Amino acid sequence: MTGQDTRDGTGYDRTCDTPYDTPYDTTYDTRYEAVRSRDARFDGEFFFAVETTGIYCRPSCPAVTPKRHNVRFFTTAAAAQGSGFRACRRCRPDAVPGSADWNVRADVVGRAMRLIGDGVVDREGVAGLAVRLGYSARQVQRQLTAEVGAGPVALARAQRAHTARVLLQTTGLPVTEIAFASGFASVRQFNDTIRAVYAATPTELRAAARASRRTGTPAAGIPLRLAHRGPYRAGPVFDLLEREAVAGVEEVGGPAGGRTYRRTLRLPHGTGIVAVDERPGDPGRASALHPGGWLDARLHLTDPRDLTTAVQRLRRLFDLDADPYAVDERLGADPRLAPLVAARPGLRAPGAADPEEYAVRALVGRTESERLVRDHGKALDAPCGTLTHLFPEPAAVTEAVGPLAVALADGRVRLDPGADRDDAEAALLAVPGLDARTVAAIRARALGDPDVAPPGADVPDTWRPWRTYALHHLRAAEETP
Repeated sequence: MTGQDTRDGTGYDRTCDTPYDTPYDTTYDTRYEAVRSRDARFDGEFFFAVETTGIYCRPSCPAVTPKRHNVRFFTTAAAAQGSGFRACRRCRPDAVPGSADWNVRADVVGRAMRLIGDGVVDREGVAGLAVRLGYSARQVQRQLTAEVGAGPVALARAQRAHTARVLLQTTGLPVTEIAFASGFASVRQFNDTIRAVYAATPTELRAAARASRRTGTPAAGIPLRLAHRGPYRAGPVFDLLEREAVAGVEEVGGPAGGRTYRRTLRLPHGTGIVAVDERPGDPGRASALHPGGWLDARLHLTDPRDLTTAVQRLRRLFDLDADPYAVDERLGADPRLAPLVAARPGLRAPGAADPEEYAVRALVGRTESERLVRDHGKALDAPCGTLTHLFPEPAAVTEAVGPLAVALADGRVRLDPGADRDDAEAALLAVPGLDARTVAAIRARALGDPDVAPPGADVPDTWRPWRTYALHHLRAAEETP
């Protein structure tokens, strides 16, 4: 574990050790209380299953609370599925935000979970995952099973099932095409998994979605709701993206409070264009009344196999898997930050949609980035408004950018979701032309590190492990008129 205090303001211990089958320990008791009170703050942090029904749910499920002795707890949906439980049709536990733990942790389990979320097991297998982590496949299997109750294959399988459900319920793609687009090796494997996870056939899942869908013109692309827990301060995120937007690759349009962020994406199997809406509303209202929500998004993909990867990259960009309760509790206890946290509950620390792209942009700046796009970016086959290009890959700009692009292109600097943050920082500091402040920005944004303190910043250790968020609060306060 991270070693930090994992209790939130209610006194619940937010750590998750799998499985939770003992009905007498404190961990079990606090989780059962969260289920009894339907506490949405814990959605995605753990799951509970009911022995008598064979169903697993999110903590906030509105169904009648099961009897205490019939309940089991799991760290992941994959662990619940591996124990023979199927997903609740009412609360859709597969659609919850991801656990914030995987963003914070820098150990092999945290790195593995981020890589699996990015689709590495589907593309490269367990052997490829192990190589990226620098461990044997057996070691990765053992550590994941011990910590989250499921190995890499089971975790990837649960993710494939969720991707398949989204495609079945939001697109008109043929079922056979969806099977392979979701990452399944065969139609039979696809059918068996969907039945096991959802207690329905793929055709039945699609029919149920059509029956419940309201009439009207369907949205273009794949419509998504990108879930988050707790309050979400969207304004500063969209402000930052608007200030940084690189013409040809990104744009932010619309009035404040109702803006849309659009950008192009380079993905493993093709390209994509995404649009994410700034959801209107007051994010500062009591979290007990507004325990979570979502951002509406639409994805246009040239290859549907990229859905999982595209969604995970958006989640990192918008910091949707954060735990604002833990962040705000720790930072709000500091006299200097308390008024800032009270003024902006749920302030996020945005990441990057493409880590290598962000590193280059952090070095050369916005104006030069736009020139790189014009001179070296790959033009889209079908431009969409002002979105005309993909940001160039490092290998295409080695002469224009220099040592950083070379180091990214030849693999000496790794910024993928499973990269070791300390190793990446050391490699970046060894690149000529990169100063410590730029490297700190890359670590915070491209690697999603929630605890970065740039050189010279007045950031005390009492703000750990959320120093990145503390700096966002300080900057937001400076920018407020």
